[in-house]
Amino acid sequence: MLNSVIVVDDEAPIREAVEQWLSLSGFEVRLFSRSEECLAQVPEHFPGVILSDVRMPGMDGLQLLAELQRRDRDLPVILLTGHGDVPMAVDAMRDGAYDFLEKPFTPETLLGSLRRALEKRALVLENRALHERADNRSRLDATLLGMSPTMQTLRRQVLDLSQLPVNVLIRGETGSGKEMVARCLHDFGPRADKPFVAVNCAAIPEQLFEAELFGHESGAFTGAQGKRIGKLEYAHGGTVFLDEIESMPLAQQVKLLRVIQERRIERLGSNQSIDIDVRIIAATKPDLLDEARAGRFREDLAYRLNIAELRLPPLRERREDIPMLFSHFSRNAAERLGRDAPVLSAEQLSHLLSHDWPGNVRELANAAERQVLGLDGPAAQENPMGQSLVAQQEAFEAHCIRSALRRHRGDIKAVMHELQLPRRTLNEKMQRHGLVREDFLAGDSPTG
Repeated sequence: MLNSVIVVDDEAPIREAVEQWLSLSGFEVRLFSRSEECLAQVPEHFPGVILSDVRMPGMDGLQLLAELQRRDRDLPVILLTGHGDVPMAVDAMRDGAYDFLEKPFTPETLLGSLRRALEKRALVLENRALHERADNRSRLDATLLGMSPTMQTLRRQVLDLSQLPVNVLIRGETGSGKEMVARCLHDFGPRADKPFVAVNCAAIPEQLFEAELFGHESGAFTGAQGKRIGKLEYAHGGTVFLDEIESMPLAQQVKLLRVIQERRIERLGSNQSIDIDVRIIAATKPDLLDEARAGRFREDLAYRLNIAELRLPPLRERREDIPMLFSHFSRNAAERLGRDAPVLSAEQLSHLLSHDWPGNVRELANAAERQVLGLDGPAAQENPMGQSLVAQQEAFEAHCIRSALRRHRGDIKAVMHELQLPRRTLNEKMQRHGLVREDFLAGDSPTG
């Protein structure tokens, strides 16, 4: 349960008495003698209650109430009043004050009012958190597309990890969306309003790597004109995304390890340590521990980076998502290029599902744009590597059932009629493909 209370009163004896009562009852108390001081320091979404005197020099309690209400209408404010201020306090309650206590009041009266206010505040904040999580889930569904079981699991993992202050290692093939996942981990977490800095470790020449990452002072090396802030320092409070981390030079791996351990950096040419607060998200194609065993990567750094690991499935492992993704990329390309989105024939759809997509989502997006431009059709592959006829048929079957569920908004009878399947057979196929009727009830399609 919440237990934070801010007390605002210009009379020191009252502040001290209230603090003593509340502290002995297990409350966390902060004291202010002026409303202006309180407003400057009360945090957004304050998890507690404001207890304020009405008559104070400068901004009085009613003005403080009005300003707090403007910031957060659900923040409980309890007013402390003299006898002559009771009618005024009643009016203030109509304007949003939670309660008022007439001086002198007993500790029991104060504690009772505070506990009721804190219970209400806890419910409000819990409700907000639930709404925010639901909003985040919807936004994430519309960003990391796909309704395959692996993508549903990935979105749940991203939503959970976005809230945690831990380093994350993302593993996936070229074009599988590693930077997008890193961006989601940042955008849906508490660091969203701070910088997101992406660094491709394979694209920086080794001799410039340290300066890029840590910055430099003027004259630190030949050509270093003026002071430069490095990527790590620039990202203070936010996230650094280190793509292709396996390409980082060994000498810089030692320094990055020290940064992670000590949360400090030193610019090239400087002896001064600078405190930084960054979250590290790294991405790699190979297994870093395999790289460490081969002597190409530091094992201790691999463990530091891999507090949590996300594996991005290649497109060939989630073929049922291909039609949805291709349609999405086609619509985006058509809107951007001022053209009509193409309608795929059954043969073209078969080609999409049979291709191995070595470039993954990036290759699929490129194919969709080329289709919109009329340059060629979707890529085809006569004998996709590792894909039997049965696997291709399974992917196509999942797509057909999902499309029917989407069109009929989860109406099982309508889907049975369209696909000419008995209910038991449809249920078995839906279970095998990870399809749940409830996911299709709210709208034309479950975004994914």
